[in-house]
Amino acid sequence: MRLIFFGTSAGKPTKERNVSALGLVFDQDNQWYLFDCGEATQHQIMRSRLSVGKLSTIFITHLHGDHYYGLPGLLSTKTLDKALRPLTLYGPEGIRKFVQCALDTSFEHLGYKLKIVEFKAGETFVFDKCRIKVLPLVHSIESYAFYIRENDIGNRLDEAALRAEGMKPSVLYGELKKGRSVMFQGKKFHAKNFMLDPIPGRTLIIAGDNSEPDILGNCLDALDLLVHECTYTQKVYDTLKVKVLHTTAKILGETAQKRQVKNLIATHIAPRYNNKGTENTDLIYREIRENYKGVLFIAEDFDEYCLGRDKVLKKIRCRTAMPAEIAGCHQDK
Repeated sequence: MRLIFFGTSAGKPTKERNVSALGLVFDQDNQWYLFDCGEATQHQIMRSRLSVGKLSTIFITHLHGDHYYGLPGLLSTKTLDKALRPLTLYGPEGIRKFVQCALDTSFEHLGYKLKIVEFKAGETFVFDKCRIKVLPLVHSIESYAFYIRENDIGNRLDEAALRAEGMKPSVLYGELKKGRSVMFQGKKFHAKNFMLDPIPGRTLIIAGDNSEPDILGNCLDALDLLVHECTYTQKVYDTLKVKVLHTTAKILGETAQKRQVKNLIATHIAPRYNNKGTENTDLIYREIRENYKGVLFIAEDFDEYCLGRDKVLKKIRCRTAMPAEIAGCHQDK
């Protein structure tokens, strides 16, 4: 499972970061999913190894511009590129009106089927590789997180045990996988005796803007990966004259530690934290690390991560020449 960050800034783009967008790719899949689509997301996708042609689904966390203003351009480019694969857009109430208004005003005629689904908290959607549940967050407008549970890998034969019995791969393997007993060399083989335990699917949450991470409740417990906003350090937030409903590094770290989240990626970084100023993301990293002992990354644009079957998260190289469908992770040196 791979995640590619197209935008990691909060509120507005900067010279270092674009606004929110994140791609998710499952193993051995010929499609990918986009979470949020801030302004200029299509430009960021063009600079990555993913293609609009294989984009199948878009999820929007909430209707603040830095999370969805990139939709009209992306939807139109898909037509111009002759990427006519059907696309489904999931978002809060109001997303349909926005898209229809943009397309109608510009006399845009999409050459593909666009399905728009307006969701509510608590709804679950089923896909080929996973189930996704919509969770409510705390923000200045309705904002949501997506709890993603990958399907377990089941129906696995213990081939080593079968070979030890002298049975090599054959049509009998297929019968056993179907739960049927078979005869081999005068001996009856019962399917249940040669099936391996299922491999549990990975779990992750991709959250929109949210001031209270703990509202995610039991879904956080022993979660494999949490992708969550971290707009400010606590010190900076405490000095703001106008308080905004965003998470601080301190609160995010405390919550992830309390819930024993295995891996954490912080994103949605305030523009004040940059590589050229006196404040940078090291401040955010250190504040989270003071409170959280798990695997931690601060996301930057075009960062790519691999969450393995062993539930270990690694930052990997982003080689734009490599096709998206090629599997495999290469850990950064």
